[in-house]
Amino acid sequence: MIDKVIIYVEGPGDKLSMELLLETIIQKAASNGIAITFHEAPRGDKKKSLIEKIPKKAANILLNDNGSVVAVIPDLHPKDKVFPHKTYQELSIGIFDIFKKILIKKHPSHDKRLYQRFKIFCFKHDLEALLLAAHEQLSVRLTSDLIPVTWCIPVEDQNHNGNHPKKIIENLFKSYGQFYKDTYDAPIILGNAPLKTITTRCPECFKPFVDYLESLC
Repeated sequence: MIDKVIIYVEGPGDKLSMELLLETIIQKAASNGIAITFHEAPRGDKKKSLIEKIPKKAANILLNDNGSVVAVIPDLHPKDKVFPHKTYQELSIGIFDIFKKILIKKHPSHDKRLYQRFKIFCFKHDLEALLLAAHEQLSVRLTSDLIPVTWCIPVEDQNHNGNHPKKIIENLFKSYGQFYKDTYDAPIILGNAPLKTITTRCPECFKPFVDYLESLC
C-alpha cells in the first residue's frame, strides 16, 4: 500500500512550479492517504546529483519503507552528463542501472518488486518546456498581447544545441526588457496554467508523469 511519493527535481523553481501546477492532484492524493512531496536535488551540479545521489537515497528509502515510492525527474538537457544519453529512454536506462547496482551491493537478495517503486521521468529538455506550453499564461507575464510562437511545436521537440526551452525563455524575457528568474516566473506562470493544457501540449515526457500521479488517486 503506497502512502508516500517522494519526488526529486533539480532546483527550487522546479519544486515550487510542480507544487502549484499539480496542487489539485496533491490534495486529492492527500485525501486518499497518500503524501506527494517534492524535494530539491542535493548540492552541487543538480542534474549530476539527481543521477548519482538519488538512486542511493531511493535504495535506502525503499529497502526500509514498503509504503514509499521514490521518483526522480532530471532535465534531459544537457546531454551526456554522467553517462552518454540524448533521449529520455537512454537517460532512464542509465539511472535505473545505477539504482540496480546500488541495490545489488547493499542487499544482494533484494526483492525485485522494489524496481516498481523507483520511478524515472524527465523534463524534455527542461522545466521551461512547460512554460512554452503555457503560451497564454506566459504572454500575460510578459505583455498585454498574445506573444507570437517562435519555438518548435510540440514544445518538447526543442533541441540540445543551444535551443533548449530555458534558453528560449531567457531570450524571450530579454526581448521584452525583462530578466527571467526560474524561482519566481516559472511558479507564477505554471500556477495559473490549466494542467490539462500542459499535459496535452507536452505528451511525450510530462504527461506520463502526471498520468502516474493521477493513477494513485
